[in-house]
Amino acid sequence: MIGTRRTRLVAVGALGLITAVATACAGTGVSGDDSGPPQRGGTLKYGLSLAPTCADPAQSSSNQTIYVTRQVVDSLTDQNPKTGEIVPWLAQSWQVDPTSREFTFRLRPGVTFSDGTPVDATAVQRTFDAIVKKLGGVKAPLPASYLAGYTGTTVVDPLTVRVTFATPNAQFLQASSTPQLGILAASTNAESAETRCQSGIVGSGPFTYADYQQDRSAKLVRRAGYAWGSAAFGHTGEPYLDAIQFTVVPESGVRTGSVSSGQLDAVSDALPQDAPLIENTGGSIRTTPNPGVTFGIQPNVSRGVLADPAVRRALIPAIDRQELVDTVLGKDFLPATGVLSVKTPGYQRSADVTFDPERAKSILQQAGWTPGSDGVREKNGTRLSFSILFSAVFAGNQTILELVQQQLRKVGVDAQLDLVSLPESTSRQNSGDFDATYYNSTRGDGDILRTSFSVDQRNLNQQPAPIPALEQAFVGELSTTDVAARNRFFAQAQQQILDDGLWIPTIELSQAIGVGPRAHAVTFDASARLQFYDTWVNGG
Repeated sequence: MIGTRRTRLVAVGALGLITAVATACAGTGVSGDDSGPPQRGGTLKYGLSLAPTCADPAQSSSNQTIYVTRQVVDSLTDQNPKTGEIVPWLAQSWQVDPTSREFTFRLRPGVTFSDGTPVDATAVQRTFDAIVKKLGGVKAPLPASYLAGYTGTTVVDPLTVRVTFATPNAQFLQASSTPQLGILAASTNAESAETRCQSGIVGSGPFTYADYQQDRSAKLVRRAGYAWGSAAFGHTGEPYLDAIQFTVVPESGVRTGSVSSGQLDAVSDALPQDAPLIENTGGSIRTTPNPGVTFGIQPNVSRGVLADPAVRRALIPAIDRQELVDTVLGKDFLPATGVLSVKTPGYQRSADVTFDPERAKSILQQAGWTPGSDGVREKNGTRLSFSILFSAVFAGNQTILELVQQQLRKVGVDAQLDLVSLPESTSRQNSGDFDATYYNSTRGDGDILRTSFSVDQRNLNQQPAPIPALEQAFVGELSTTDVAARNRFFAQAQQQILDDGLWIPTIELSQAIGVGPRAHAVTFDASARLQFYDTWVNGG
């Protein structure tokens, strides 16, 4: 508990919430002036804010990398970005057994990978087997968590496949819509994890790799004959674009200038100060909120001052989240109000995720942390100091954390910032070499809590043993497909996470894309990632 109060949570209906957020935020779908019939042909020139780290969707985690990999791989299902409904893609129908242990998919006939081999039940089997047996939780933590308890995939007939789990796994149907569980050709599934990252993959998506330079650039070209798009797509047949050229432009000002000058058609991470220049040249800023776990600080509870639960709890009211948004991000972003973002099915608002520095000071004082000569608190000769590991996966991360650092100092906490590359951040997270780490996780299902906080999954809190109430909530949400029942279990999990100080929320991530006047229908999927299937450009 924080102080003497239990965390108070207010439930929000998931589908109504998605509609409300989509209405409130500018441009959850198309960009700028999209009037007139779409034109076929041309190359979209896109500027990424961070280098694509891996060509393989199963091993992709950053949004900038997923923007590339999502285009080359299809999934069994898709998730409608407006309603959250799971809709057909490679699978034209499916059945879930009453125990949520068996999922049977009937595949669409006539679908092929870009190497000409069929997308059949054997391809699904090999894809899932490779994730579990070859990649595992270190190389592919997200899909491995989606396949937790996987006992195998059975080829019922060439177009029917049954995926089986040892224990209930109700989240798997939504997981089957993610790019991380996208279906790959046999040639890719036979490769090592390293080769899959470096040299591209063979999928059945609307685009294929023409060139991939790890950590530098990627070029995709239209898949000739593509005719099996998701039911959530805006048209049928081949994509409109001939090609997509991704280049890496780390500096925000350079990205903005490149859109306004016409050198690039669209760019990632358009910040509020970028809007006037882009809009003055006929472009627009398109935004949509991310579902999933908010941006926040995850403490390593196994070492240092953050092993003290009172310290972890005190950090929650010490942060002025509205100031973070107002100072750094602008109107298209929201302060975090819980562990999950408001767009996530199962989101619960917490009355304790509020700014109350006096309460933070009181918690620390009662726990024996008293101010030292320089204002930083001490206990038994130990300064209340820890470092926060982070990478620049989002353009605002460093500035946000610098402001958090100032806010924490006002209550007597010394937070040091440890900025590293994304690969180093991932490596140190996996090894537990950090005091605290700062990140977010995107997914359109509340089960992302299990991926982030279960002792049997990533366990970045480095919990030495399971927290019974938390693990019981995860078992419960996996055991039912009833929305109301799952939301109750998600509420229990979120409460427990805050009560134990396992997450210190900061802001909700929104995708903010700067789009020039030449690009049209730059659309977001249900997980706030870009889908370029419906995109088109003027003038070829």
